[in-house]
Order: sequence, then C-alpha cells, then structure tokens
Amino acid sequence: MSTASSDAATDSAVPGEQEARPRGVRRLTLPAGVRPYLAPLALYGVTKLVGLTVFAFLLEAAGDYQKKNPRFGGGAHWWDVLATWDGWWYLQVAEKGYDPRPLERLDSEGLFTVKQNSVAFFPLYPGLIRGVSEATGLGLFGSGILVSVVASFVAAAGIYAVISLLAGARAGTIAAGLWAVAPGAGVEWAVYSESLFVAIAAWCCYCVMKRRWVAAGLLAFVAGLNRPTSAALIGAVGLAALVTLARRESRREHGVAGPVYAMVAAPLGLLTYVAWVGLSMGDLTAYFTLQREGWAHYFDFGAYTLDVLGNTAVGHHDYLFAFSVPDLLAVQLVLALPFLIALMLRRKPPLVLVAYTLASIVTVLGTQQMFGNTPRYLLPCFPLLLAPAAAMSRLKWPSLLVFFSTAALASGWYAHYVMFELGIP
Repeated sequence: MSTASSDAATDSAVPGEQEARPRGVRRLTLPAGVRPYLAPLALYGVTKLVGLTVFAFLLEAAGDYQKKNPRFGGGAHWWDVLATWDGWWYLQVAEKGYDPRPLERLDSEGLFTVKQNSVAFFPLYPGLIRGVSEATGLGLFGSGILVSVVASFVAAAGIYAVISLLAGARAGTIAAGLWAVAPGAGVEWAVYSESLFVAIAAWCCYCVMKRRWVAAGLLAFVAGLNRPTSAALIGAVGLAALVTLARRESRREHGVAGPVYAMVAAPLGLLTYVAWVGLSMGDLTAYFTLQREGWAHYFDFGAYTLDVLGNTAVGHHDYLFAFSVPDLLAVQLVLALPFLIALMLRRKPPLVLVAYTLASIVTVLGTQQMFGNTPRYLLPCFPLLLAPAAAMSRLKWPSLLVFFSTAALASGWYAHYVMFELGIP
C-alpha cells in the first residue's frame, strides 16, 4: 500500500516539475569525467588567488618595484613585476623570435664571458604566447599570463589525476592545493614556463602509469621543447618503457611497439632544439656554453649547493648570487628533501614518478645557479606531495580550511614576494 502511494506521488510530481520548468530550458550537467576535477581546481584557484592578492598588497605597501628597472623586477603597475627577469626574455622571443648568432665574447675575465642570447629560452612557451596573442588580439603580456594561468589549472588537474590514482581522490585534491602554496609557486601565474612544464610532466607521468605509451612519448617530446630540465622527464619515460620491455609478462600485456615509440620519441624535442641552436650558432655545444658563460649555470656535481649550505650554517654569504632571505628559505627546503623523499618512497609510487623526481632533484642540487631559486626549480617535483597529501587526507575539512587559508595568505610572501622582490626569480 505504501509502495503504491509513493509511486503515485512520484508519478504526479514529475509532470508538475516539468510544467514548472520553462520550455527549452534544460538542467545544466557536466560530463561525468569532468566532475572529479571541480574540487581540486576550485581549491587550487582560490588558494592561488589569495596568494596573488597578498603579493599585490605587499608590492604596493613597499613600493620598491616602482623604483626598479622594468626589465629587472620593476614596472609602472604591480602586475608588471610578473613579466620581469626571465619573463622579459620570453616576451622578447614571442615578439621578435630568435637571433642565433655565433657566441659573442665579452672583454671580461669575470663571471660572464659571453653575451646573453634569447636562444637560451626554449621555444614552446613563447610560441604559445605569440599564438594566443595572434588568435585573441591580447597583447603579449596578457597572452603570457593567460597561457600560464590556463596551464597551471591543467597542471593542477594532472597532479590530482596522478595522486588520486595512488592515494585517493581526497589526497589528489589536497595535492593540487599544496602545489598552489608550495615554495616557488609565485611563478605559476607569471610569465614563466613552469606551469606549462608541470602540466606536460604530470599528464605524461599519468599516461605512463596508465600505459598509454604513444601519448606519453608525445608529451615527453613536447616537454623537450619547453625546458632543458625536461631531460629528467625524458629519462624517466625511457626507463619505464625499458623496464616494461625487459619483463616478459609486461611485454605480453602492453606489447612492444608502444614502449619503443615512447623511448624513441621522448628525447627528440630536446635534442632537436639543442642541435638547432648549435648549428645556427656555429658550435654544437653553443647552448651549454651560453648557459655556463652567459648565465653561470652549469652542472658542478653539487659543489655550489654545498658552498651555500656551509656559508648559511655559519651566517656568511661568501658565495655567488647571495640573497639572504630567499637563500634561507631554499636551505630549509633542501634540508626537508631527504624526509620528503623517504616519505614518497615509503608509499611505493610507480617507477616513472621515482625516476622523474630523483633525477629532477639531482639536476637542481647538482647545478650552479641562483640558490634562492631552488624552490622554483623544484616546483616540478610534484610527486613529493604524495605523502603529505595522503597524510592530510585524514583531516576533517574544517582543519584543512584553516591550513589552506593560512598557507594561502603566507604564500603571498614566501612564494611570491620573496622570490620577485627580495631575490631574482
């Protein structure tokens, strides 16, 4: 009797709903595949927006940017700071393209012995800036910010996809939020190529984990056109493919053609660009010479990192590119790396994530470069977020709200202002 009554009530209610809804109006529904990404992208976007707002407030309160060269951390408006330093170079490439002349020697015996050249900056990001500008009518600055912001959301979605496979959707959402407040995260919404690279790297690792070898090979190829540090990703993809081929059961399950394709395609982007620079400048090692003698960036097996750590331990700054506040934050991050690595390995992530993360860390810590930028250089190491995100997923949302609110506010200083105004990003 009650069942019949409820059925009748349901049947009578449906026509009433249909009559109340205007004709031609349908309920808006998102595809099922999109819905899981709403929470992580919302958390990422709100957290980043809070950090950027705090950054703008600090810039205006200090006012120092108005006294600086527009190319070196200054500008007429606070947002101009987001396109300085490396951003200036990317906009130059987007506007004028490359001018790969032979290396021009400087009459100097100091740190820099060759003139800087825009070919040191890989073409994918400035190419997208130019393409978006042509397609939308936006200026190059606006297009650069747009590319970075969109890429950052794609990256956050990729981080969610990877972490959720290993630790669940809640941990994936938290990982996306953690990436928004990570040290160095200030460049995610600036005219820098980090967001684009992490977007490619995260989805490339996801494709390897899902054994989509063709997509993984293509993404690694594209990554090689974006940053030289793509070598870590390329190596990780190649190693995962090689291990797959070496095991009889995995060969039977996944075949041979896909892993072989990924191994062959992955390094071609990086090799092609470096070779083009060398041939265009009349010296096959021109790219590496330019980095070493034009920017003082080169692999020194960690000697510079040890020099900075030793100086910081005794309160000295007798090393290249010394910036006290950014360097101190970078030292704290470096000291936390062994703990983060151990926690990550304890979760037993797939080989591609382990190889990619460890190779990236070795590359960063083994290279002489501005030590204060170490948080930015480590920003692509998103697998380090696996263990913290998994642990934090046990917290209730009120506790998480307090954490992310505090971290978002603080990130406006340590992840944005410190990098752009107290150092050189």
